[in-house]
Amino acid sequence: MESLLARLKTRDPHRGQVLRRFVYRGIRFEEGKGWYRVSPEVGEYLRAVRQRAHDPHSRPAFDVCTEAEATAIDEREFEAAKPARPADRAKETAPREGPPPVPEDALDDGGKGGGKRGRKAQG
Repeated sequence: MESLLARLKTRDPHRGQVLRRFVYRGIRFEEGKGWYRVSPEVGEYLRAVRQRAHDPHSRPAFDVCTEAEATAIDEREFEAAKPARPADRAKETAPREGPPPVPEDALDDGGKGGGKRGRKAQG
């Protein structure tokens, strides 16, 4: 049988992914170090490892897959990490329909002063 690829998921405490390193059978897995080629037996064990040791409902700690699946995951993550250029995000916007804007001189309050300070001075 062929080997599997495994990697420790990137640390993200908001998603419950808190492991930074993990050692199993002398193999030290570290976050951000990429894929490790492992035997199928080790791969099956790593699939069962959770982010929190005694919590069966916590998230899996490892991505374990074949080489083809790992390539597809890497490509998907690379595309998601690309910053969008302004031209890619631009969409056509139309001006608002409705009455024309009111000129500033039409907003005159009659010379009585506006806001709190104007009221205190009158009082």
